[in-house]
Formats: sequence, C-alpha cells, structure tokens
Amino acid sequence: MVIWEFVVRPGREARFERVYGPSGDWVRLFQQDSNHLRTELIRVPGTSHRYLTLDFWKSESAYDRFRQKHLAEYKAIDRKCGEMTERECKLATLVRTV
Repeated sequence: MVIWEFVVRPGREARFERVYGPSGDWVRLFQQDSNHLRTELIRVPGTSHRYLTLDFWKSESAYDRFRQKHLAEYKAIDRKCGEMTERECKLATLVRTV
C-alpha cells in the first residue's frame, strides 16, 4: 500500500475528489495494470482540505514496475493536478509480511 497526503487549495476540493476518487484519472491509469487492487480516497476528519490516498498493489515491485512503464502518463496527470494542491507528500509504502 502506498500512502499519499495532499493539502488541497480552498475551492478545489470537488475537482480534487473527482480526479483522485474511485473513477478518477489516477484510478483509470492504475486499472491498466492487473497488479493494482484498489485505491481509496479519504478526507482527514476535522479538516476540509487534507486528504489521504491509499493505493493497494499486489506487491511493492509491481507498483515500481508500473511507475516505470507508465512514467510519462504518471507525470502528465501529476502536472495537470498540481494546481489543485498546496502540498503533496508520499507518507509511506507499507508491505504485508504475512
């Protein structure tokens, strides 16, 4: 699971939720790979501008391969979304150890 934190610019929340939500641009890109399991968008309780995304993959290496293979598309979406956020930060990559 890859966890990202976003601080969204005031007034851009609805657009952010569309792009990062369950049928948004990121999920459509991720769904091109069978190793993507799901993505969850969470607004941090008690805030109106802070969100987390949880991207679930079969493995860390599957995520890394996906990013390398789709780097141009990844960067294009990221550039398009940059104006919606004040800050974006990868918080963690967590791996299940069974």
